[in-house]
Amino acid sequence: MPLTTSHRPPVRARGGRDRGVTTAEYAVATAAGAGFAGLLYKLLSGGFGDRLIKTLFDHVLGLLGLR
Repeated sequence: MPLTTSHRPPVRARGGRDRGVTTAEYAVATAAGAGFAGLLYKLLSGGFGDRLIKTLFDHVLGLLGLR
């Protein structure tokens, strides 16, 4: 018996009225990502960030026995 494929149109997971929901979700995620990036920049560009990075590097070098 030969294999046949169905040529049905794809089934929609959501109704037609939810069409813009995905776009809105992307917009919210993009805005949240930009806010988080701004917060990280503020934290790491000041004295706190310098001390944090120096402490992390010193710790890693100590673990490796290089300090």
